[in-house]
Amino acid sequence: MGSSKAPPGHFTILYFASANSYTSKDSEFLPARLPLAKLFETLDEKYGGMKAKVLESCLVTINLEYVDMPENGEDGVIINEDDEVAIIPPVSSG
Repeated sequence: MGSSKAPPGHFTILYFASANSYTSKDSEFLPARLPLAKLFETLDEKYGGMKAKVLESCLVTINLEYVDMPENGEDGVIINEDDEVAIIPPVSSG
């Protein structure tokens, strides 16, 4: 999965497993300077119902580092231009 560089003022978001299935995309670019606390809300607005069906059980990385999603009211991390964010749902094996 080769992702190209985000255009100016944007970051790259990568979708894995069920997030990929839900969005029908491997990746896309979103406008930068987005608080991490607003990421799931932003994706839920774009892909209706995604938060409850996919995102609430996902792990998130920014530039290959796992990050904790901020609790309500916390400012937390800001996703900046050229960052790479990955949405990683739990994977089951059988």
